[in-house]
Amino acid sequence: MKKTINKYLPKIIGVRLNTLHLVKPQKAVKKAFYLFCTPRRGRVKPEQEEFLAQAKAKTVIAEEIQLQTYHWKGSGKNILLVHGWESNTHRWKALIEKLQAKNYNIYAFDAPAHGFSSGNYIHVPLYTKCVEKMVQEFSPEVIIGHSIGGMTTVFHQHEFPNKAIQKLVLLGPPSELSAIMSNYQEILNLKPRVMKGLEKRFQTKLGYRFAEFSIAKFAKEVQQPTLVIHDKYDKIAPVEASKSIHQNLQHSEFIETEGAGHSLNNEDIYSAIIKFLEQ
Repeated sequence: MKKTINKYLPKIIGVRLNTLHLVKPQKAVKKAFYLFCTPRRGRVKPEQEEFLAQAKAKTVIAEEIQLQTYHWKGSGKNILLVHGWESNTHRWKALIEKLQAKNYNIYAFDAPAHGFSSGNYIHVPLYTKCVEKMVQEFSPEVIIGHSIGGMTTVFHQHEFPNKAIQKLVLLGPPSELSAIMSNYQEILNLKPRVMKGLEKRFQTKLGYRFAEFSIAKFAKEVQQPTLVIHDKYDKIAPVEASKSIHQNLQHSEFIETEGAGHSLNNEDIYSAIIKFLEQ
């Protein structure tokens, strides 16, 4: 029964938004915008708390959001971890343990509306401002981003170029907002008139039309050596996204995995990341 409800719920929501748009277009567009930016999951589960409790935790304020940060102290380079959609800092557990073994100084934080951080929604420009706050606070020499965290890592260099950041690692990043929004439209079966209003709201709120927000395009400005890893069979973000980003980066290494999925959590990937950091 639950599976049936979950299957048809997006279409039901879409019908409601399409109908509302006929009488209150601005309200419908606003609802569609915040629905797109609102994660359903990502809060810390009880079984995840034990590992997170091992870090030194503190709250950092960015954009009026209380961001939960974590620090695993080491004598090596400062590394900042930026997680993906509907996730939290715990997703880095295995990689953190590998980095600790190499004595890296590790920082991570829960994104807005994720983990133990406050907030109700997230999008890449907001996440980018949060990353910049972490850069000011912790002075990372390396940033590792997964999924939307990878998008944010590139966009951060577009918005706040920083030569003190020496290397970047991008794990399974999407690239084109236009493709993401096409998928959003298909899932909810939104009418073109709703999408037209939604694109106008994106432009007003975030400064970009759908086609203009391209991580591959922003990647042209990135000067840091960058490792890009993406799985061939990723069902969340197509591998072509990372390939286009890789082609536009000035100094890039690309690894295509098979079977690691979107999470990209396995020993070979951890080894590749550490090898890249030690080069």
